[in-house]
Amino acid sequence: MIVWQGFTAHGAPDPTQPNTSPTVAFLDIGVLVFREGLECILVLAAITASMTGSKEAHRRPVALGAGIAFIATLITWFIAVGFVGQLTESVPALDLQAATGLLAVIVLLVIMNWFFHKIYWGGWIRAHNRRRKALLANGAAAEISKRSLLWGLIFLGFTSLYREGFEVVLFLQSYDLRLGGGVVLKGALLGIVLSGMVAVLTFVLQQRLPYRKMLITTGILLGVVLLVMVGEQAQEMQLAHWISTTPIHWLAGLIPRWMGMWFAVFPTYETIAAQLIAAVLVIGSYYAARHFGGGAESSVEAGVPPALRGNAADTAATTVAEADVAITERLETVP
Repeated sequence: MIVWQGFTAHGAPDPTQPNTSPTVAFLDIGVLVFREGLECILVLAAITASMTGSKEAHRRPVALGAGIAFIATLITWFIAVGFVGQLTESVPALDLQAATGLLAVIVLLVIMNWFFHKIYWGGWIRAHNRRRKALLANGAAAEISKRSLLWGLIFLGFTSLYREGFEVVLFLQSYDLRLGGGVVLKGALLGIVLSGMVAVLTFVLQQRLPYRKMLITTGILLGVVLLVMVGEQAQEMQLAHWISTTPIHWLAGLIPRWMGMWFAVFPTYETIAAQLIAAVLVIGSYYAARHFGGGAESSVEAGVPPALRGNAADTAATTVAEADVAITERLETVP
């Protein structure tokens, strides 16, 4: 990213620019959309893994629900952009940028899922699987009509995708306000294309992918994005006079000016403190999940084959191992 930005700027980018450069924003948005796409694909793969043979027809309403959710996400985007556009007429630009930036940081913290690394993320897949099993079981027992089963599966697919799409819409409002829709569209298209490639490999070509490694890699990248966004957000709040600005004079000579452009590192107590707090929250909650997630880990590992139990014991693999088992079951039925 740094090398690319250096070439596009014909040297070091202008460090006096207060906002993220279009190149950095393009990559940040692409990583975020790809990360959410991976999560959505993993959830859908776990849901549809057992829908084989006579149950294969149940995949179509799930796919239909996901398609409706994608359209609903686009509609939500235009509604959100229109709402923010109306606010610009009555709210000062700096205040609105600070507010949307703060919302983006909060959404990104939720997206990273470090706080509920084993409970929230794993529970999301397990909740969908429980819902799917209940629908199919009730349908087989004739306790619900075929129409109710159909709508239930559509809703299952809808919620699997729309939750991710809604988070992305909220996150991208800050970028749209500061850099315009063109940059947002390019970054979103990058993430969608990458997610589409993974979806084709998963659902069409029936290939098993290293989801755990992919999620961990994108999670690390999102951690870097978070620190950059927190630094930028703190600076925007300073410009809007929401918080004070206290320079660190001895640090000003040690931090190169280009660090402000690339990594939003500014020699002020407020921006440095905000980034340190964000780093402590992410790292601390990660280890807290390891310490307090033992029960969830063992319950998942109970249904994992011995070959996967090493991964299930890994802090980032609880949910992925469960999904891998479901995906493997589906692949074993393919001739």
